[in-house]
Amino acid sequence: MASNTESSIHVNDNNVDYFQRAQWLRAALLGANDGLVSVTSLMMGVGSVTSVKEDINPMLLAGFAGLFAGACSMAIGEFVSVNTQRDIEMAAQMKRGKAMKNGGESNYKEEAEREKLPNPVQAAFASALAFSLGAVLPLLAAAFIREYRLRLSVVITVATSALVAFGVVGARVGGTPVVKSSVRVLIGGWVAMAITFGLTRLIGSNGLKM
Repeated sequence: MASNTESSIHVNDNNVDYFQRAQWLRAALLGANDGLVSVTSLMMGVGSVTSVKEDINPMLLAGFAGLFAGACSMAIGEFVSVNTQRDIEMAAQMKRGKAMKNGGESNYKEEAEREKLPNPVQAAFASALAFSLGAVLPLLAAAFIREYRLRLSVVITVATSALVAFGVVGARVGGTPVVKSSVRVLIGGWVAMAITFGLTRLIGSNGLKM
């Protein structure tokens, strides 16, 4: 009986570890997808303005600005969110700890639970890193291509390939249909890029008048 109990505990521990890893991977994929779509859309929008088509610098500058701003925003947002979650869980664990002490149980379980609390700094760093990894893809694709049409085509191709890859990995992690998930991610990214490209081009062609 003892061996069966121990084996079931090990199985449960493994399931918890797998679930936590899956959650982290899913969050990383979402962050990378956000960085990819945001920066690609921003670069395409700036690149759609006629006056800067032949100049690669504004497009790259916009991409780097989007990368830095997005990574900082993701990190700060995640830090605040996880801190709030941590405060809530700490309050709940303090109540459980008091209940265990009143019941004569040891503090071991309480300490083990505290170790599982989310780390705000780690979450903020992971979120910023995931966003940056996704955002750097269109920047690398455009960095060495001077001709406008070719540069835009390469950026779109790289973004499309990355979106499909993110959709496939996300489907595998979440246990959802691969084709459906990939198409959903791809269409969402295309819509965001098309809207940004079209509206920025419309504003740029008509000029900004204050």
